[in-house]
Amino acid sequence: MKRKFLITGDGSITIHLPEWNEQYHSKHGALAEARHVFISSGLHFLRNNNVDAPVRILEIGFGTGLNAFLTLLDSQLQGYEVEYTGVEAYPVSEEEIEKLNYAELASGSQDVFKRMHELPWEIPAELLPGFQLLKQKKFFSEINNTDTYHLVYFDAFGPRVQPELWTEEIFGKMFRAMKEGGVLVTYSAKGSVRRAMQAVGFEVERLPGPPGKREMLRAVKPS
Repeated sequence: MKRKFLITGDGSITIHLPEWNEQYHSKHGALAEARHVFISSGLHFLRNNNVDAPVRILEIGFGTGLNAFLTLLDSQLQGYEVEYTGVEAYPVSEEEIEKLNYAELASGSQDVFKRMHELPWEIPAELLPGFQLLKQKKFFSEINNTDTYHLVYFDAFGPRVQPELWTEEIFGKMFRAMKEGGVLVTYSAKGSVRRAMQAVGFEVERLPGPPGKREMLRAVKPS
């Protein structure tokens, strides 16, 4: 599938898929979206509820590594440990990674961002002290963990282009993979997505969305 690069509203770059008219991040701001949806509404919300360390995170759609990188920066700044698992069926290429400017805009290390993508798949590795990364190359339907994660970043391509990723079956897998009290956040606020989450047992709330979106969803697995 043909891929292009798009400068988003906050100056950060994302990958655009013309065939689907879809991109990896919001055209209104890749960095702004990631910070709002996954860091502020997910990670910070979870940590404010005194989750045990290390924080175990599952990302659905590792993609460009932006969410993992921002999580790494936050954990280093705030001094907490993270065990991060990123699932991706179609990894972004080395050549594409070199064109992304997240490290520069987020005041992070380009060397660390590059190393994140150079780490081997399927092997847990310490990217920096206190931050363990495991990248898994597989389909989301192959996730079968139970009672493992405190937090899920659900960052798959949107339900318009890949509706099969936003079903009760997939959210059921997320529910089982999470610990009680665990949090799932996503940029989508589609009614069918909210209903699928509720059907498998999540308590779901609508929140103000990132730039360019009115709302997003946050789901909690009841204790």
